[in-house]
Amino acid sequence: MKIADAAAFGEALRKRRRELGYTQGFLAEFTGYSVSFISDLERGKDTAELGKALNLAASLGLDVEIGTRE
Repeated sequence: MKIADAAAFGEALRKRRRELGYTQGFLAEFTGYSVSFISDLERGKDTAELGKALNLAASLGLDVEIGTRE
């Protein structure tokens, strides 16, 4: 999946969380992040912290890659 913006990133996180059967509350307890942070990230809020976002993706078993456009 190509991630072009915060909304697409959040949608990918939400999809994976649901595939795993996790609630936002469970993920918050597991990662130490607040439910509001996870919710903001899943809704594509632009002010989410990149480090936390990448860590959350890794917690869900997702890799984030950057490549040059061809």
